Amino acid sequence: MTQELRRSLGVFDAVVIGLGSMVGAGIFVALAPAARAAGSGLLVGLALAAVVAYCNAMSSARLAARYPASGGTYVYGRERLGEFWGYLAGWAFIVGKTASCAAMALTVGAYVWPGQAHAVAVAAVVALTAVNYRGVQKSAWLTRAIVSVVLAVLAAVVVASLGSGSADLGLLDVGPDASVGGMLQAAGLLFFAFAGYARIATLGEEVRDPARTIPRAVPLALGITLVVYACVAVSVLSVLGAEELGRASAPLTDAVRVAGAEFLVPVVRVGAAVAALGSLLALILGVSRTTLAMARDGHLPSALAAVHPRFQVPHHAELAVGTVVAVVAATVDVRGAIGFSSFGVLVYYAIANVSAWTLSSGPDRDTPVRVTAVRAMTVRVTAGFGLLGCLALAFALPALSMVAGAAVMAVGVVVYAVRTR
Repeated sequence: MTQELRRSLGVFDAVVIGLGSMVGAGIFVALAPAARAAGSGLLVGLALAAVVAYCNAMSSARLAARYPASGGTYVYGRERLGEFWGYLAGWAFIVGKTASCAAMALTVGAYVWPGQAHAVAVAAVVALTAVNYRGVQKSAWLTRAIVSVVLAVLAAVVVASLGSGSADLGLLDVGPDASVGGMLQAAGLLFFAFAGYARIATLGEEVRDPARTIPRAVPLALGITLVVYACVAVSVLSVLGAEELGRASAPLTDAVRVAGAEFLVPVVRVGAAVAALGSLLALILGVSRTTLAMARDGHLPSALAAVHPRFQVPHHAELAVGTVVAVVAATVDVRGAIGFSSFGVLVYYAIANVSAWTLSSGPDRDTPVRVTAVRAMTVRVTAGFGLLGCLALAFALPALSMVAGAAVMAVGVVVYAVRTR
């Protein structure tokens, strides 16, 4: 049975998958807790999250071009820092993102049929796992449709909010309620919504000409996402204000209601459900590819490394991930308990930045071309800022999130120690 995946994704498909991961349910729900933390400094928190995300994206893109294999930072950490650091990155990604998958599935259920949220969540997981099983190209086609719907809904929210008489741009000013700690915490919460560009890197083995495609697709997807998030944040903040935004349970629907566009409320609800589906689809793709890479190296059961001979996808890994997510979504409400996932994502990218830092130390044994001094300095500066940003945001998260995240990392270390011994 072949163990290689088919390279079928071009720049456009890679950008769409990145957008599907980032322009997802996060923008519909993350603004409120971020506003509670930052107050009128919400936009500053968004800018900080974007800077850290940019540094991480550049590090990930450079590494993905060098190591175009499934697994993302699991592969980069293993190749650049050693087996343990690669394993820790993979552990953080799989555990954290599996919880995120269940949360996105439950978000779909909450918007589509609140009374049967768990049943709808399981149905969504089964349906999207089936789409992924049929091949990554079909997943890309579905993601195109989802991204188109979500962008149209967000555009409607921005136009309705800024075009109404309720909009007050004076509400965008940073007031005395904003603190450095609050803005850092908001940045940590908003960073989670940016982290989807990793999906492009984890699909490195299925991208055509990865050395050219990935470095183009990652910053392009991130740039589009930043523009969309900034427009939505400005429009909603100008209508609701920081205090009311922080209290909102559904900030985008509240914004269009206050703006006098009541007819858009059901449209926004549908957009949130579709966005959650897009995030769930991309998350299952990313987790299954990292599972495949770790299974190839013996950190997970070898059966999970199987690749379907016809569809050229890691079908055992996808079925395993889908099963675990469906079980969690059917039995536990994790929407309010995934703070440790943000911690895990920041650990994941911290390892990516350290791995990227080593790229500037000279040529690898298998790479005869020596990087220039200017390029080496750029790589190190970007990776250094990314690493410091990840650490700062991780320790600015709420205490419960940090404790839960540290506990999950500790469990992974124990599992690794037992397995290697």
